[in-house]
Amino acid sequence: DSGSVELAGQTLSSLDEDALAVIRQREMGFVFQSFHLLPTLTVAENIAFPLDIARRPNKARVNELIEAVDLGHRRNSLPNQLSGGEQQRTAVARALVSQPKIVFADEPTGNLDEQNADQVMNLLLDLRQQTGSALIVVTHDPALADMADRVITMHDGMIDGSTVNG
Repeated sequence: DSGSVELAGQTLSSLDEDALAVIRQREMGFVFQSFHLLPTLTVAENIAFPLDIARRPNKARVNELIEAVDLGHRRNSLPNQLSGGEQQRTAVARALVSQPKIVFADEPTGNLDEQNADQVMNLLLDLRQQTGSALIVVTHDPALADMADRVITMHDGMIDGSTVNG
């Protein structure tokens, strides 16, 4: 409940809303448990969306990620035409398209069956390693936590110091 947060040498609390929005857009990627795909956009358009908003279109990067998440055959599909695993892989690609320094994933496998959950987590870990991004995952899944380099456990909003590893 005290201290400051710095990212790339900037203290975030000293920035205005516009500057914070730029940092979120350029330096952070987000993977949500419930996907948050735009229903009227195709897989390719959902992945490209962060770049389009930033006015930095990059079709090559979008195509690279579509292949990396094994959705080449679904590039023109709308979210309601996708399985849960395909939707989550689209969300992962969207989070990584701008090559963020930090990727935040909130229960990224929570809505998936075991096979798709393993595929999505391995994909996140592989792409994180390729891009050098930090990956911060919030999960209740012990198997998912076991895949992490470092685990910090919280109880009732407080860090449990006895369970911090790494």
